[in-house]
Amino acid sequence: MGTRPPTYDAEPTALPAADPDDLDDLVADTVLDGARYGACTLRAVSVRGDSARYRGEPRRDSLLTARFGTGEHALLLVAMATGARAAPGAHRAAAEACHWIGRAVGRSHARLAEDIRDGRRGDLKSGLHRLTDRSLGKLRASAHEQGVDPEEYAAGLRCLLLSADPGCRTRVFFGVGPGGLFRLREGEWQDIEPQVTETKGEPVLGYGSPPSETPEGDRLTMDLGIPTPPSPYEPAPEPPREPFRFRTSVARPGDTLLMCSGGLAEPLRGEPELGEYLAERWSRPEPPGLAEFLADSQVRVKGYADDRTAAAVWEA
Repeated sequence: MGTRPPTYDAEPTALPAADPDDLDDLVADTVLDGARYGACTLRAVSVRGDSARYRGEPRRDSLLTARFGTGEHALLLVAMATGARAAPGAHRAAAEACHWIGRAVGRSHARLAEDIRDGRRGDLKSGLHRLTDRSLGKLRASAHEQGVDPEEYAAGLRCLLLSADPGCRTRVFFGVGPGGLFRLREGEWQDIEPQVTETKGEPVLGYGSPPSETPEGDRLTMDLGIPTPPSPYEPAPEPPREPFRFRTSVARPGDTLLMCSGGLAEPLRGEPELGEYLAERWSRPEPPGLAEFLADSQVRVKGYADDRTAAAVWEA
């Protein structure tokens, strides 16, 4: 897309240098995953950017997809992280961030799934904020243990929570750092990335955005005066260095929700032709297969050569 072709080759050129005594440190050029639960179909991908492919650098983006629990009570987590630019251990920091938040969500998945189904937006926001703080705090502690600068051994983190219950269409986004959150509705893209001062999102029943009562006195929230059990979320050792972002919304049939790292968010915002192309591709009656999603996610735009990580959810 764009007026000129990209500078770099379209396919990988050089492999990152390998340490024979630390082969676990190697990062694949591309990771691809997918699933279908309830009313949603998930596609997720993380691809090394053209610049890193040319220079033989590892992918700084990391992707984690995980299911916790079984049946309709299961909770799906998609986590993506981007390591600091030009930092030697950026790929390791991103992977650690995904693993820490994965462990934290996994240990609290039963309560999180219940909060999503029951519409406890306040509990979700405060609980996920603490889990994020704690995970990034562990990342900073890891930097100190390794004797590296915590500012360099850092990562932006973005997560999506989906209930496997087919009757629940509430989608929860949270994270810290740059990237994008978009919704494709009726063929048009909506940029719904929450600003640091915007955490309410759209009015969602049971999530605190509408008033608690109508003018006639009818209650609109799920707070029925029933005491809730103590929160299982652990307190954070210290606050994050960047503001926490949080959004809940209820999907409509036919929607596509896209969460992505800056490597895809920036060209989507900067090159209208890319948005038009993906809107046409992803508005079709059936979600794309894994190979199709990979190809769509790799459409190249002049001037944008960073890693791309994306997770898209199609609503039946």
